[in-house]
Amino acid sequence: MMRVIRFFLLVLLALAPLCGAAHAADDFQTLLAQLASDDFDAKAAAIRALGALGDPRAVRVLEALSSDGLYTTSDHKVVIAVESGDGYALTDPIDGKSLGTVTSDAVDQVMVNNSLRSDVESALAGLMLFSPRREDRQRAANDALKHPAPGRIPGLKKALAAEQDDEVRGTLRKALAAAQLSSTDKSEQLAAIATLSDSTSPEIYNLLAERRNASNLDPAVEKALDAELHAIAQRIRIIGFAATLFEGLSLGSILLLAAIGLAITFGVMGVINMAHGEMIMLGAYATYVVQQLFGAFLPPQWLDAYLVAAVPVAFVVTALVGVALERGIIRFLYGRPLETLLATWGVSLVLQQLVRTIFGAPNKEVGNPAWMTGGISLPGGVFLTWNRLVIMAFCFVVLGLLALVLRRTRFGLHMRAVTQNRDMAAAMGIPTARVDALTFGLGSGIAGIAGVALSQIGNVSPNLGGIYIVDSFMVVVFGGVGSLLGTLAGAMTLGIVNKLLEPVAGAVLGKVVVLVAIILFIQKRPRGLFALKGRVAES
Repeated sequence: MMRVIRFFLLVLLALAPLCGAAHAADDFQTLLAQLASDDFDAKAAAIRALGALGDPRAVRVLEALSSDGLYTTSDHKVVIAVESGDGYALTDPIDGKSLGTVTSDAVDQVMVNNSLRSDVESALAGLMLFSPRREDRQRAANDALKHPAPGRIPGLKKALAAEQDDEVRGTLRKALAAAQLSSTDKSEQLAAIATLSDSTSPEIYNLLAERRNASNLDPAVEKALDAELHAIAQRIRIIGFAATLFEGLSLGSILLLAAIGLAITFGVMGVINMAHGEMIMLGAYATYVVQQLFGAFLPPQWLDAYLVAAVPVAFVVTALVGVALERGIIRFLYGRPLETLLATWGVSLVLQQLVRTIFGAPNKEVGNPAWMTGGISLPGGVFLTWNRLVIMAFCFVVLGLLALVLRRTRFGLHMRAVTQNRDMAAAMGIPTARVDALTFGLGSGIAGIAGVALSQIGNVSPNLGGIYIVDSFMVVVFGGVGSLLGTLAGAMTLGIVNKLLEPVAGAVLGKVVVLVAIILFIQKRPRGLFALKGRVAES
């Protein structure tokens, strides 16, 4: 007898899913037929029920209804119809099979109004929670989190139970909690607040704040909301500071790249090079030319490598221009800083006009390679872009290589000797004229490399160098004339301070405040943060 009972139980268990599936199919067909009703209230109820059903077939039906593609045949069967020639191509909304083509008078359109379209849109948003594509489910979960409603709770619970992806599950859990905030059950509200307590999102903060302003709240719920609002606000402030710090470091790295070359030409050689910004501009245009050459003469898969090739090209081009400038003009003006200022300012105007003549006045776009596109998304909405992260790493690599050249090579030894005592260096057999030319070429070449980096965060234009020339001088003077360590400290300090002041004083006023502060600082410490000994520092 027990064996017979056990056999029947096993049969029932095996048939249960089939019965459930048959029941779901019956529900779907009933709701599908209800959409053809003349009663708009019945249609609205059917749309909402299809949205809560979690059946992927409902997506096809509701999308057809939204685009006026749902029809009924003469035998009152609901079909999806698409215009085809003089008639309509029919598709079965249940299994998606073709039903052939009929004339236009053989079908009648299922009518919808604006209210029903709104219901369809809401139902489709809920159905996307059950999409086979993870991106659709994540997008639908985010939408449910941004627009919480008690009516979405059953669908969210069903989606959460079926979801396997951890990230989507986390978003669904928060969306469900956001919808449950409006619950009349005190324990459910407290559980929802606890679920949202680890959030760093301003949207969640606003949602909790809106709930806190509601009337007739339970004292325990009020207390929990106040505590979580305070905690989230603190986390948002910390994350905001971290984001500002990153922006400051990013700006500092850009200033560092722009100022390293100037630290050599101005700091070491004592030349006020007003054409330094144009060396940056030439490096950016060299990058643009390399990009165009890669696109024109190499296979598409090689295009992302153009930036790597642009670095040595920009360095060589601007270094040669720098050597020509030093040999042709500047070597006759050593010891006369104001005259070098005027001469190099004139050179800067000539270079700008030359670039306008060759490339034209409009900006040139230099695209980011694929490996520098996108970024890292951190909690709290902080997004670290790859191009800025790469530039930050690149500037430290350039600084390290330059320090290695100055400290560990014969040329670096000669340059430091000429800096400290030109006459004694010449007496020791060091070719000071060649050292001067190579030093100026090195500083100009590094400015060209800075142009490569700057081309990745903005458009390339003839005025590009003028944007950074004043900031570069401020970095060099503030950090200490001729000191690489001072240039690093000055660039990072100015970058961070600028970004901290921008939200308070604005971009323009913030720069004015920084400039005044540097002037006051130089009055107390004329040689900057890190003073360099030598002919320039002591002159």
